[in-house]
Amino acid sequence: MSMPPPNVTGKLHMGHAMFATLEDIMARYARARGRPTLWLPGTDHAGIATQMVVEKMLAKEGKSRLGMGREAFEEKVWEWKREYGSSITGQLRSLGASCDWSREAFTLSDQLSSAVNEAFSRLHDKGLIYRGSYMVNWSPSLQTAVSDLEVEFSEEQAELFFFRYPIAGGDESVPVATTRPETILGDTALCVNPEDERYRHLVGKEAVVPMSGGRRIPIVADEYVDMEFGTGCLKITPGHDSNDYEIGKRFGLETLNIMNKDATMNAAAGRYAGM
Repeated sequence: MSMPPPNVTGKLHMGHAMFATLEDIMARYARARGRPTLWLPGTDHAGIATQMVVEKMLAKEGKSRLGMGREAFEEKVWEWKREYGSSITGQLRSLGASCDWSREAFTLSDQLSSAVNEAFSRLHDKGLIYRGSYMVNWSPSLQTAVSDLEVEFSEEQAELFFFRYPIAGGDESVPVATTRPETILGDTALCVNPEDERYRHLVGKEAVVPMSGGRRIPIVADEYVDMEFGTGCLKITPGHDSNDYEIGKRFGLETLNIMNKDATMNAAAGRYAGM
């Protein structure tokens, strides 16, 4: 039985104590019934989570990962692992966990890393892993992609900014509300609900993106749009919103990225590049 390895991001909490107790009960019960039972202990390197903790520690010292360089930063991470990994192991031992401590594992050890690489290679050879374009979470400060599992979502009150998108070839315009005006230059469509009578006549026409120098985008209809939110007309920015990305795939829209990796505007933003 393999222990869900605790992250080396700090010390154990009550949740760890609970799982250790429950697994220990199962292991001891199985042994008491004469079944050979291995309970395998270990710790998890935790990837980005550990990197963030170490970067916060360095920030207090006035240092940064980029300023230190890769090798020096990696050594700091290993120092953290040695300190907190041993602390976690000590806590589990003090709980009386009946693990086989001679087989303690670490998810970034040479043995486990080799096994992961081998599994990845086999899956790739079978065509189950492939490279393609996809929307990911990007951290401008960490300068890396972040797993959905490592993103903490929170609800915040934000202002709605209202813009008018002129309808191409006419005098009409359509109002659009957004909490992210910085992404307007990445818009590749406007979207309305097919049941919304206010905008039904606009579906199939084109609108002009504000501040874009006249770039035209199609107006499409999709049930995803909430008619009660904002103006009921949604700007679609597939390059900077996961929901918009899915809508963009349904309609074959261009995915336009207007930001650099450090969250400044890139050349696609025209005169706003560098902001």
